[in-house]
Amino acid sequence: MGGGGKSDLALPLSELEDYGGRLRDIKTRLNHTKKLFESYRDDLGDHTVYDALDDFESGWEDGREDIGQALDALAEMSDAVVREFKKLDDQLAKDVSEGVKTEKKDGAKQPEGGTVTEALG
Repeated sequence: MGGGGKSDLALPLSELEDYGGRLRDIKTRLNHTKKLFESYRDDLGDHTVYDALDDFESGWEDGREDIGQALDALAEMSDAVVREFKKLDDQLAKDVSEGVKTEKKDGAKQPEGGTVTEALG
């Protein structure tokens, strides 16, 4: 633990929980460019503009697939970090709770098996 009562480990968990969803949303929007272009086809008038947009869409399909895979991987990692951090947090809370119960029961000054810090170390 650091000074001033602050933990050495700080994680913006609520922001990280939303991160995977935001990445997946980006992927979804990337994959809808063709539909977006098609929705404006009649508004564009001259077919030259639409043909250029269609060429762009076709040309960047491979790059979009690579980006999509990277976004999926980042979203999965983000979800895993949140999941594991919550497990650790729940386990630490359980260990502390059991340690407090043990202390009250036998008058010991620390949880059985050492302190939480020793268990993490």
